Amino acid sequence: MSIDVEDYYMVSAFADVVRFRDWKSYDSRLEKNTYRILELLAEYGVKATFFILGWIGENYPTLVRDICSAGHEVASHGYNHRLIYELSPDEFREDIRRSKKILEDISGSRIAGYRAASYSLVRETFWALDILIEEGFAYDSSIFPIYHDRYGVPNAERFPHIISRNSSTIWEFPLSTYRFWGGNIPVAGGGYFRLFPFWISRSAIRRINSKENKPVIFYFHPWEIDEEQPRLNGRRLSMMRHYTNLSSTYVKLRTLLKEFQFQPISSFLNDVPSVRQNLQ
Repeated sequence: MSIDVEDYYMVSAFADVVRFRDWKSYDSRLEKNTYRILELLAEYGVKATFFILGWIGENYPTLVRDICSAGHEVASHGYNHRLIYELSPDEFREDIRRSKKILEDISGSRIAGYRAASYSLVRETFWALDILIEEGFAYDSSIFPIYHDRYGVPNAERFPHIISRNSSTIWEFPLSTYRFWGGNIPVAGGGYFRLFPFWISRSAIRRINSKENKPVIFYFHPWEIDEEQPRLNGRRLSMMRHYTNLSSTYVKLRTLLKEFQFQPISSFLNDVPSVRQNLQ
């Protein structure tokens, strides 16, 4: 289980209408929604990985500490939700280094995981994996094995695996897909969880767990349980993706937590002796 911690106005879908320098002028709903998620996870005894923006760490350090105190894993979502393919290698290095330091200083523990904004780790930006390794990350969870207009590596491996880069390696935890008619159907959560009827998500997760004997990497955002969030005027497709079925997400999540068991990504790696010591 993973949560990409960002507020409704920080998403890439509205990046053309909301400038980073104006973030502080928007009505934040981040704390309210994230604490609601923490309460829900606690109700079902679930621990998760929270991919947090460095900017959020700077501005909401108490929230990050409370996530840690509740026993969840804190991982990096970059500093201010910039897409990898809009950054140079030097800019990317600075972005993840800055975020990692902020989150480590607040949490008091090593940040081992990273997830790119909007899954912008694509074939053209695989150089970012080299930098993640050099900056001390043990794993990445940014590759989405699907076709999409803004992201995706359709032919990528679908399940957790090790990626070799030169003489080094890094674990990859791809967002989950279900194989159907020769293609990959996204069932990892987020907008797909909101758009699809719940029975599709349930069936896909069960089949991946039982038929393929593999874990599912699931994600969502705090703003996805908030139907009362302010409406932003973006592109029609972006608005449709962002606002559809916000009212039903919380109920779906509750049902999901009742029916399946979840853990943080780091728990998977803790079972790998060669990696465990690097997560301390």
